[in-house]
Amino acid sequence: MEFSRLFTTSNSVQIEARVVQLRHVIPGLGQRRQFTCTAFLRREASGGAPAKQRGQKKVFDSVDEAVADIKSGSTLLSAGFGLCGTAETLIAALHRRGPESLHSLTAVSNNAGTAVGGGLSPLIKSGQVTRAICSFLGNNHELEKKYLSGQIAIELTPQGTLAEKLRCGGAGIPAFFTPTGVNTFIQSGQIPVRLKDGQVIEAGKPRETRIFDGRVYNMETAIKGDVAVLRAHTVDEDGNVKFRYTTKSFAPLMAKAAKVSIVEAENIVPTGTLKPDEIDLPGIFIDRIVKATAEKIIEVRKTRPKEGSKSEEKMTEALRRRNRIAKRAAKELKPGFYVNLGVGMPTLAPSYLPPGQKVWIQSENGILGMGRYPDEDEIDADIINAGKETVTLVDGASTFDSSESFGMIRSGAVDVRQVILGALQVGANGDLANYMIPGKVFKGMGGAMDLVSNPDETKIVVTTDHVDKYGNAKVVQNCTLPLTGARCVSTIITDLCVFEVDRAKGELTLAELAPGVTVDEIKEKTEAKFLVADNLSEMED
Repeated sequence: MEFSRLFTTSNSVQIEARVVQLRHVIPGLGQRRQFTCTAFLRREASGGAPAKQRGQKKVFDSVDEAVADIKSGSTLLSAGFGLCGTAETLIAALHRRGPESLHSLTAVSNNAGTAVGGGLSPLIKSGQVTRAICSFLGNNHELEKKYLSGQIAIELTPQGTLAEKLRCGGAGIPAFFTPTGVNTFIQSGQIPVRLKDGQVIEAGKPRETRIFDGRVYNMETAIKGDVAVLRAHTVDEDGNVKFRYTTKSFAPLMAKAAKVSIVEAENIVPTGTLKPDEIDLPGIFIDRIVKATAEKIIEVRKTRPKEGSKSEEKMTEALRRRNRIAKRAAKELKPGFYVNLGVGMPTLAPSYLPPGQKVWIQSENGILGMGRYPDEDEIDADIINAGKETVTLVDGASTFDSSESFGMIRSGAVDVRQVILGALQVGANGDLANYMIPGKVFKGMGGAMDLVSNPDETKIVVTTDHVDKYGNAKVVQNCTLPLTGARCVSTIITDLCVFEVDRAKGELTLAELAPGVTVDEIKEKTEAKFLVADNLSEMED
């Protein structure tokens, strides 16, 4: 028997992974068979869930009473995407308990609050959370500061992987294999979990890998929580839940993955009020219900400018470059395509589609059929995009949770993925680096690693300025920054040109030039080697 490493998944649970060589005698065959298995032995530590009370009234008159028996050291699943659908009433009650009464929490959340508050921000600021499992820090400078100073441990997890870990936790599946994060720091375990004085005192955990049909996959283990806190639109007295739009991004997944789930509801109604086909989450997954009293928070209030208003953008040189990129990117979108557009420049592409051409825009937080920005009177706090901006839905749109969303991506159901996310480097072989600069920038990958995980089925198009603000080339021979995905990019659209990528050969071909741009200028501003197409054409301005 050979033992591998001992590693920690949270403050309350440790897993000992043993690789065991076994000899198994199959009756009647008279021969020995060898096989290898990995055994995960679960050991409970501090914390633990409050007791379930089946048959008792689920509705609590007091939110403080509903969270009074949550223990220090618990794993807390906090639903919401950004600040959309976060359980602000319940989080405030947990914060009121203070670090003397409630501390050493492991918080699992896609985003751990913001710099201006909301979400888990109060619990992080008070020091009640000592470990966070999340996909994106965003502009939460308090969290980033605590991480860099060693006050909090952070396990960065790609958004789609986080959703699937929760789904499996709620479905009794201990582990799964995914292409997300292969050939990145996720696979090698090189993203530090805890730092102190600039030194790594807790490293990430390398992933076990398997090959299926000639392709490498990482093994990820499920997440189960002690307590989940979520917000819903309507809940009946037996716990049947109805969500609105993108508030369901993580809520049903977390409710199912927790031992005890507490929901704050905008409306608490008698059982029978909700029709069976209106129920998004059955009452079996809800243990406690409280009235939501905290106001909804809109993280990015975005509206479309009125025609002729002063808020319309002036045609600056920077905007001209963005529009040129977006206009070219629109040519990648064919009629009837299902596409996922990253934040920033890619969202401009649909504006340049021919009249009457319809494409279905998918947003990874759980929208298929995303529309334009709303007018002021159309703003709905429960409808946001992946950039946390308020948006509208087109006729025929649907909303769903994040595991469904990323299943669409990994399966190849989405036709085109356009990536921006502040693309830091793109390699000649299609490598992409866009989420981390060691020692300088630590924001997290969000859903980017998942979104580029199946480039053979979903075309990955990068739209970016050709050089950064310092004049450094973004298109390089080999990426030197941590990869988001390996050999995943098929087309690179910049303000100066278009490159087509041969991912198998690791070659770039210059296919189009912007008006007034020469091949020599591209050579000067591109660190990577490239070929020039025989039929080199001109981009539209």
